[in-house]
Amino acid sequence: MNFATFEPVYEAVIADFGFDRAADERARDAAADLATPFPLDRLGDWRGETVAVAGAAPCLADEVALARDADVVVAASTAADVLADRGVAVDCLVTDLDKNPETAAELTRDGVPVAAHAHGDNLPAVREWLPRFADEWTLATTQAAPVGPVRNTGGFTDGDRAAFLADHVGAAELVFPGWEFDDPAVDPMKARKLDWAARLLRWLERRRDERFAVLDGRREAADAALRETLGDRFDD
Repeated sequence: MNFATFEPVYEAVIADFGFDRAADERARDAAADLATPFPLDRLGDWRGETVAVAGAAPCLADEVALARDADVVVAASTAADVLADRGVAVDCLVTDLDKNPETAAELTRDGVPVAAHAHGDNLPAVREWLPRFADEWTLATTQAAPVGPVRNTGGFTDGDRAAFLADHVGAAELVFPGWEFDDPAVDPMKARKLDWAARLLRWLERRRDERFAVLDGRREAADAALRETLGDRFDD
């Protein structure tokens, strides 16, 4: 995924939520000042493999086997801690630093890649935590246009960004333990973000010509929303 392709979706997301693009760019620029380049070929052993994109929903505890049986495990946020507690090591953590930055910092020091995301609402966390990460294992990301060492391989929430990252580096199959789009425990803002995550996974599913079981029952609604957002580009 390149930014030119992703940008119409990004613009739709920030319009829907009322986010400030300039704020995203300020956080991105702060990350660029703190980060060093992370060559994505360091993730080359994901190519051609089954990658588990682990979400942090409560059902992850019952779906650990799906992660354990995958070739590569990419965890969204606190999914890394749930999996570690059950003896499953992660190969990458994707986070916007809002819940478990200590875990993220420790993973980088142990030589595990962390995709640390900078956006308009987490500039203080970016400034506080990126200096604590091991530089060579930190991939700084943005949802705005990439600059310097800061990359954008697509996605909005931690979970769908993890899926887009896996796709970008050549994963053969994606599986999704720990995902729940209709989690009644989340607040309305999180519910809207999960709805967007479903739309973006549907877009990715179509681009990959793959079927993600986690989207069963949601495709029709996601397609309608994406066509409204992307028009003819959705069917490209």
